[in-house]
Amino acid sequence: MRFADSMLLLVLGCVVAVVAVCLAVFAWLGVQQLRTQTEGEALSIARTLSEDPDLRAAVAGYSARAAAPAVDELRGGPIAAAAGAVQARTGALFVVVTDDRGIRLAHPDPDRIGEEVSTSFAAALAGEETVSWERGTLGESARAKVPVYAPGTARPVGEVSVGFAPASVFDDLPTLLAGVAVAALAALSIGVLVAVLLRRRLERLTLGLQPEELTALVQQQAAVLDGVGDGVVAIAPDRIIRVCNAVAERMLGVDDPVGARVDALGLAPALAAVLDPAAPPPDPTSAFPAGERILYVDRRPVRRLGRDLGVVFVLRDRTDLMALSERLDAVGSMTNALRAQRHEFANRVHVAAGLIDAGRVEEARSFLDELRGRGPIAAPGGRLERIEEPLLQAIVGAKAIEAAERGVRVTVAEGTFVRGTLSAPEDVGAVLGNLIDNAVRAALSAERTPRQVEVELLDDADVLAITVADSGAGVADPARLFPGGDDATVAGAQAGAGAGRAPADAVHGHGIGLPLIRDLARRRGGDVWLADAGGGEGGAVFCARLPGVMSPREEL
Repeated sequence: MRFADSMLLLVLGCVVAVVAVCLAVFAWLGVQQLRTQTEGEALSIARTLSEDPDLRAAVAGYSARAAAPAVDELRGGPIAAAAGAVQARTGALFVVVTDDRGIRLAHPDPDRIGEEVSTSFAAALAGEETVSWERGTLGESARAKVPVYAPGTARPVGEVSVGFAPASVFDDLPTLLAGVAVAALAALSIGVLVAVLLRRRLERLTLGLQPEELTALVQQQAAVLDGVGDGVVAIAPDRIIRVCNAVAERMLGVDDPVGARVDALGLAPALAAVLDPAAPPPDPTSAFPAGERILYVDRRPVRRLGRDLGVVFVLRDRTDLMALSERLDAVGSMTNALRAQRHEFANRVHVAAGLIDAGRVEEARSFLDELRGRGPIAAPGGRLERIEEPLLQAIVGAKAIEAAERGVRVTVAEGTFVRGTLSAPEDVGAVLGNLIDNAVRAALSAERTPRQVEVELLDDADVLAITVADSGAGVADPARLFPGGDDATVAGAQAGAGAGRAPADAVHGHGIGLPLIRDLARRRGGDVWLADAGGGEGGAVFCARLPGVMSPREEL
């Protein structure tokens, strides 16, 4: 039997049992009430009759006689007449009057007059009033016995006994029981209705699942949620988080978010917006920042039995992958620079060899002297000789050549001075290359000319300081470059400078570079920051400080 059906039967059984008990109790109380009411009515009639002055005087007279009165005298006497009149008016089973010897002075059956009563009259002669159910010559009855006092004294000289038959007592019992039965049926109907509604509510809440199925579901959920490396967050249509595994908690930087609203977790605006169940599905290639992490978000709506249960979001941490991609881009830039140097070096060797073969040794020596002063690569911006580190020189030279092809002139600042050797070329290439690329895009997006980017590099022991300035339009809203959650979309709109323009293309990796390189720098104890928002006559200036990336030349 299904759990919901068994619960329905159990509730119905409980309701029937409670109604039956209540019906029995109310019936018993009703019977007791009728008995008490009848006994009180008999007592009132007996008291009223016993207070009649004529009756008291007559009873006192018969009690004062030495011998019992004659039966004929009693049958037509005033006492029998008074008792018969009361019995006729009240509908009592009997009204009996006795003297102090228990002789009946009045009785419904004339043949019983003059005889001694069949029940005890001692209590009445002792001045006590009694109410009881007893069996006499007329059968069982509810009777009241009241003493009759002699006129002007408190001496009992007889008793008045009034009784009602059980049939007359319980005349109203069917009506009472009918009312109780109607109430019981109403209560039973309400109980059945509540049980049915409770069953439907239970099935709706559990989606028709039985307890054993719920147990298996919980076990499966625990196994799945704790056994995957991705974050899983289930959010109901009212934006309340219903499920969140430990991996998702670490990714989002929250503790025990189940039961809380998404907008109360303090997430980055872009991430909070995409986690809204009412929002459209995100682009599968879009990345969203969460603290120092870069997340991809997959969305899966959940429905069962035609009911919207919310949305399940799968969070994938791609921070390390994106950082590796930045490093690979830097390595690619260095490879291009080295390839350009090799090609230019080969051309120079050919020129020098041609001059020597032609016997023009002095011209060949002059050509080589000029090359030695100009540097290993002919960068469009010049001043590469200020960077004595070959890899740094190659990175800046390659970026300068690429920028020149796009119409932007990359120059090395006069204050540049680097004498050490790179010990972490991938990290430096990622940070420096990203800042230069962003600055070039900012310069291209501005209307002003000439379009140029200036790079300044300084080393101090193992620390490399980087400053990149552009001729773009500046940063319109610096506070949104590095928000608490690192809003990747807004940061990408600037992507290094010139914020306020259209967001960068997240598909091609832009828009999350700044958070990534800042995270990379902070892991080394450094940082990346906006030194000057620019605007007006000048563009933005970004700075970076990278400890532990340089080695003094003398140590090598």
